[in-house]
Amino acid sequence: MDFVAAFSFLFFGFTILFSVFSILIYIWRLKPWCNCDVCKAYLSSSWRKDFTNLCDWYTHLLRNSKTGTVHFHVLGNIITANPENVEHMIKTKFDNYPKGKPFSALLGDLLGRGIFNVDGDSWKFQRKMASFELGSVSIRMYAFDLINTEIRERLIPLLSSAAARQEVLDLQDVFRRFSFDNICKFSFGLDPGCLELSLPVCDFALAFDSASKLSAERALAASPMVWKIKRLLNIGSERELKEAIKKVNELAEGMINQKRKVGLSNSNDLLSRFMTSISDDRYLRDIVISFLLAGRDTVASGLTSFFWILSQHPEVVSAIREEMEKVTGSSQELPSYQEMLQMHYLNAAIHESLRLYPPVQFDSKFAQEDDILPDGTFVPRGTRATYHQYAMGRMEQVWGPDCLDFKPERWLKKGVFVPENPFKFTVFHAGPRICLGKELALVEMKTVALAIIRGFNTVAEDPDQVPRFIPGFTATVRGGLPVVMQEKERSLKIHQQPTSM
Repeated sequence: MDFVAAFSFLFFGFTILFSVFSILIYIWRLKPWCNCDVCKAYLSSSWRKDFTNLCDWYTHLLRNSKTGTVHFHVLGNIITANPENVEHMIKTKFDNYPKGKPFSALLGDLLGRGIFNVDGDSWKFQRKMASFELGSVSIRMYAFDLINTEIRERLIPLLSSAAARQEVLDLQDVFRRFSFDNICKFSFGLDPGCLELSLPVCDFALAFDSASKLSAERALAASPMVWKIKRLLNIGSERELKEAIKKVNELAEGMINQKRKVGLSNSNDLLSRFMTSISDDRYLRDIVISFLLAGRDTVASGLTSFFWILSQHPEVVSAIREEMEKVTGSSQELPSYQEMLQMHYLNAAIHESLRLYPPVQFDSKFAQEDDILPDGTFVPRGTRATYHQYAMGRMEQVWGPDCLDFKPERWLKKGVFVPENPFKFTVFHAGPRICLGKELALVEMKTVALAIIRGFNTVAEDPDQVPRFIPGFTATVRGGLPVVMQEKERSLKIHQQPTSM
């Protein structure tokens, strides 16, 4: 017993000393004593005096940097809004800038070995498999059908009910419910029913939201050791995270077991498709949960920003309606996929909204080896290197002197939509990790936008509202987007079957 007690004492003593040593090394690398103006403003939070959001302060610093790059010594983070640097990081020197172990550790409990949390061969395998599935015509038709069904059976009835009662509706909450229903059906073949008329409490959605939020908050800790020790002791936010992930796991495992029992022949969802080639249930869970995270909040965030901007630009709403009528004529149905391809102004308006308010505001990598960016910035090995999509959309040297203005016309040449360089417009990322779900996300945004614009007038409760973002993986507006819906006279019909995509 004395030997066991002595061993336990030595073990825990070593653990504590190692933890203290790790924290000291971490603090030394961050240089918290840095006396530069940027680091002092960050540590003292004095930036809050002039800026509503941290991303706006970052934008200010990057706009005033000659190179479009800023070094936050206290964070060990080099942040850039320079397109040449971005291309260097995510294409030219792709292998030197992986997601990295620090990022994987933050999301490891939630995403496991999913595609957004791994590098190397595991990423390549999932990327190849996902590219094959998401690129097929059948899966796109399936997704389009799911979107239309959710609009026809839930979104339109909900908005009509709110309009009839003249109730204030949080459009951000509606979009989050809409996208969660869709991505669950698309990923799992599960319908959580979050957008039913009563707007029910959805336990799975709450657990997933909690797991996402708490995982993101790990990045705000003074040191990774803080949340790691809390996880070891199972206390505070780490205990909440563990409970939330447990609920997510139970549902995912239940869906996998059920599908194995009933068979996969008549199922089109991603889980069923992946199960034909993967037998590891934990791996399946990680892959599908990753798609759930990517497809839920990003679309909802993009739609929320789009309708907030439209509330300030009624002329854009009128232009979209005119284009819709020009393409569809007197038809009372929502446009088909092929008809949407002809709506260049709508496409431009959505891209312009995403330029100013990207759902994911920044993306970080970790340098494997010492490197020098095209603007001359030295990046030491192990340094976090971040490109800031939110700031990039507001850089005068990138978008011109009118970069802060909402102008869909900047995307049009002779009335035809012309895409921008992906290293300049990085909303869907670029290089080898470019977003595989880009087209599906844009189709969902366009279809929802057309359904609402054609059938309703949307009046923001506070037209002068300035978005205040909640820290997290995606841009979520604190307080939501309260609106009053006004139903237009003509009725709406929805395509039950999509044309070929």
